[in-house]
Amino acid sequence: MTNKTLSQSNFFSTIKVGGWTLVSRIAGLIRDIFTTNLLGASFFHDIFVVVLKIPNVFRKFFAEGAFSQAFIPIYSEYLGKNDEKGGQEFLNSLLGILLTALFIFTSLALLFAPIFILIFAPGFYFDSEKQELAVSLLRIMFPYLALISLVAFAAGIQNSHDKFSIPAITPLIFNLCLIVSAWLIAPNVEIPVIALAWGVLLAGVLQLIFQLAPLAAIKKIPLPKVNLNNPGVKKFFILILPALIAGGIAQINLLVDTIFASLLVTGSPTWLYVSDRLIQFPMGIFAIAIGTVLLPSLSKAYTQKNTENFISQLQYAFKLMFFLAVPSVIGLILFSSPLLATIFQRGAFLWVDVQQASFSLIGFAFGLPFFMAMKVLVPAFFSRQNTKTPMIVALISLLLNIALNYLLAFFYGFGHVGLAIASSISAFASVLILTFLLWRESLISLQHALSFFTFKVSIASFALIGFLTIFNQYIDFEMFSEFQRLIHLSGAIIGSLFIYFGVSFILGIRTSDFR
Repeated sequence: MTNKTLSQSNFFSTIKVGGWTLVSRIAGLIRDIFTTNLLGASFFHDIFVVVLKIPNVFRKFFAEGAFSQAFIPIYSEYLGKNDEKGGQEFLNSLLGILLTALFIFTSLALLFAPIFILIFAPGFYFDSEKQELAVSLLRIMFPYLALISLVAFAAGIQNSHDKFSIPAITPLIFNLCLIVSAWLIAPNVEIPVIALAWGVLLAGVLQLIFQLAPLAAIKKIPLPKVNLNNPGVKKFFILILPALIAGGIAQINLLVDTIFASLLVTGSPTWLYVSDRLIQFPMGIFAIAIGTVLLPSLSKAYTQKNTENFISQLQYAFKLMFFLAVPSVIGLILFSSPLLATIFQRGAFLWVDVQQASFSLIGFAFGLPFFMAMKVLVPAFFSRQNTKTPMIVALISLLLNIALNYLLAFFYGFGHVGLAIASSISAFASVLILTFLLWRESLISLQHALSFFTFKVSIASFALIGFLTIFNQYIDFEMFSEFQRLIHLSGAIIGSLFIYFGVSFILGIRTSDFR
């Protein structure tokens, strides 16, 4: 298969993953509308979003982060060698080990839930009412970690076989479960947030069941078997330890933000959460979709020792990421308050909450290109089974983020906005270091930064800035009704798409430019 054919295949796979992710992200925003409408920026919602992050962060480590990043390159190696028997033995052994580890870890979390709250949300631990609720929610939701880790394992198998649709659809189940819980069940419960917690657990069960049919279709349902002597498992353990840190750079920083946010004024965790939700929208549609398709592709190129294809796929991913990140940043910065007001301001979520969340959204938005770039840079190392380098960079980023969190949020008094800015600066530093290392290995070229493609994207971006500035100049979203907000925001989005992609097309940007 030629590099051109591979690029086209990756492009259409990315569109497929991004399309389903778009549907899921829209459902996620609807979910957040229901939960913020129900709970507002109260301490109930603060505790819910903070406690939910605890199993989610560990999920990123054990599943979508470290586990998948170590698993896919090794399994792709078996596929590249057409070793059907060896690959199945590897899957069976890994499932047995994963089940054992998840059972032990989940049991410890349930038993020592108060200690987990002390470590990850100290601001809630020393308030008896908040601690009691936080512990209860954690014990209900933490088993979600085990369930979703198995879901991620199933997704890794499917992605390695170039099956991307079902894993991309799966998060939709989570959002639907929370919507139903917040809409129909929680309002009839004495403590509504408890119903949301049970909705999280139910979502994990349904997501796991949803993976069985697609695995059966490719005849890859693994049977648990603990075999520590399996050669693939031995290699997996070598990769997994550093990947536990390297694969979760963003998650580590978000968890650090959560710890600091729990020490700030009431509402801070919610303001950070809703602004991060909007950042995750382009991240999921574009960056995660590109990274999901890229890792198996790079792993196969490395296994086949096809350096030219490896570089070509990396270049394609970077150019596509850059083209999509720029308008996302512009829109989020110039339309932060209108976006948040249209989506979230209703019920218990007030205009003052919109204003506070918009500040942190802008702080996150400046770092969006670097958050997105990490989804390309990290697979470039993991695909070559190099997890030590990203691990070291992750530690540097983590330490920098902790220091900046304290300085910006507490020493200089920027509060939750300082936490968002700190995350952006840390991501920027990580991208600089990883890009330099790839450049030194001649796996990436920096000449594209000054290419004619970049110039054309810049022209389209200035046209978009001009349009949004004029469009937003005489609009007061605080005084608009929900219907007026929706009409104006829809007009802004449709106009932005027309301006940016229209100018890009006039300037001659085509899909062939990404190769």
